[in-house]
Amino acid sequence: MTIPTQQVAAVYHRRVGDITITAIGDGHLDGSMAVIQNIPAEEAAQLLRDAFRPVPRRTAVNTFLIHAGGRTALVDTGCGPAMAATGGKLFDNLAAAGVDPGSIDTVLLTHMHPDHSNGLSRDGQALFPNAELVMHAAELAHWHDDAAMARADEVGRQRNFQAARDQAAPYRGRTRTFTGGEVFPGVTAMPFPGHTPGHSGYLLASGRETLLIWGDIIHVPEIQIPRPEVTMAFDVDPVQAAATRRRVFDMVATDGLATAGMHMHFPGFLHLLRRGEGYAMLPEAFATAL
Repeated sequence: MTIPTQQVAAVYHRRVGDITITAIGDGHLDGSMAVIQNIPAEEAAQLLRDAFRPVPRRTAVNTFLIHAGGRTALVDTGCGPAMAATGGKLFDNLAAAGVDPGSIDTVLLTHMHPDHSNGLSRDGQALFPNAELVMHAAELAHWHDDAAMARADEVGRQRNFQAARDQAAPYRGRTRTFTGGEVFPGVTAMPFPGHTPGHSGYLLASGRETLLIWGDIIHVPEIQIPRPEVTMAFDVDPVQAAATRRRVFDMVATDGLATAGMHMHFPGFLHLLRRGEGYAMLPEAFATAL
């Protein structure tokens, strides 16, 4: 018997009415606790230890493939090869799922931080050669704002602003922006500003079923779900990000809305419950049938 030396492909399918959504894992990133803000460092670390999670933090990176309205859309593109060896697994997992990147006709971005958009292109070539690139108008404008870029530190200028520009450049001429509303049948954009100016989620609806892909509403679920006031150093507007998180938490808990997140533990599907004055997450159980 051969002893396994690696995990199986990170691919998981789910139905939302007539829509099929597939979680495609991009891996994970291990990062500093110093980016977790508005909470004492030891308290943040204890919340992770209490949940049997690594300290320093380990953050999952998910993308989602959507078959809806006659479209094949990918929500976010992961880390690409430049961030960490543990990330950038999108294309291996697409292959495992039998999906050719050339068959994807739409790439929807929640926002343009590098762990979401670094998989768009490489060496000036689009990695999704037949795809339209779609994002909030404020997102594209922010990362192309020279004044905002000048205010950033050198790391931010290169890793965020310049990288976003380089990644989007091969899609010039086939980029579409929105401010909200339906992006194609069955999928509606929902602006969730704060983490970035154009940060957005996508609501899937078919028949009586719905599911919200909420993007980066949270980065570290064991901390930010019970403590929604906790922000991250890479929130462009942390006050607005925290307010948006509370608004989205209230919406999904009140409506019982099924949710998926880019930084939830793979495959990333959950419900959010009110628990006393706060919230608790209920990861969705694995389903063997579609």
